[in-house]
Amino acid sequence: MMNDAMDTDAKVMHLITPGETVTSDTAFMKGHGTYNDGDDLVGTVVGVVERINKLISVKPFRARYNGDIGDVVVGRISEVTQKRWKVDIGARQDAMLLLAAVNLPGGELRRRSESDELQMRQLLAEGDMISAEIQAFYGDGAVSLHTRSLKYGKLKSGQMITVPSSLVKRSKAHFLHYTLAEGLKVDVILGMNGFIWVSKGTGGPEKKDTPQQQQEDADALYANVNEPISDEERHAIARISNCILALAREGEFITEAAILHVYEASKVIECKDVLANSRQLVDVAKMNA
Repeated sequence: MMNDAMDTDAKVMHLITPGETVTSDTAFMKGHGTYNDGDDLVGTVVGVVERINKLISVKPFRARYNGDIGDVVVGRISEVTQKRWKVDIGARQDAMLLLAAVNLPGGELRRRSESDELQMRQLLAEGDMISAEIQAFYGDGAVSLHTRSLKYGKLKSGQMITVPSSLVKRSKAHFLHYTLAEGLKVDVILGMNGFIWVSKGTGGPEKKDTPQQQQEDADALYANVNEPISDEERHAIARISNCILALAREGEFITEAAILHVYEASKVIECKDVLANSRQLVDVAKMNA
């Protein structure tokens, strides 16, 4: 029972299981994940108690992604329809990416025409992976995405892994660039929806942001050709992916620093053994952090 806990700092995490009484204080209002049983407020899911003033809710550890405006997400094109793409982002329903909300090849700035609509599958087809940002919500709760910035768009030369969205926290950096060795780079996109893209490294932060480079990026935005990937780069992508999955398996938050610490700790074992030793690697990473 959390009667006393409700009077303490609301930032303290309190774990609740279904049927457990959160509080018996009638001054509190029930939120998501709770119901009233007489004077008691009872939890309906396994999760953490969250309190906003007098409103108490229980945030489940595993649930469908509920986005917020500004979230960086990774998704898969599920359907091409009239003037829009449907994107699977792990939410209750597919997100919408309007034709007007994407960059045209070459970075052209103009109104979308009927010919653009006929060529939508040449830009993004079913099964393509993209990174995007949540722009708005429709009345039925569906998400509206946009990829107007050149840092968003079609994803290539990598693989997607999935983790619980609750383990990916909002931060200033969701596009991570790791230099693991001389000439060996890996990029990671941390989607707030729990979809994470791990790929061959690019220029990263030091990449020249010249008009010529921007034009080249816009021209290559919708190319369907993956870059050549060496065996060493494939091994690095696989190891970083396993390090992220190891953090998720142990219920740890997935951050730029945490991934790097687990990666450094994993160098003493084979890549295929990382997940089998996730607890030990996370413990070592914490000690070295």
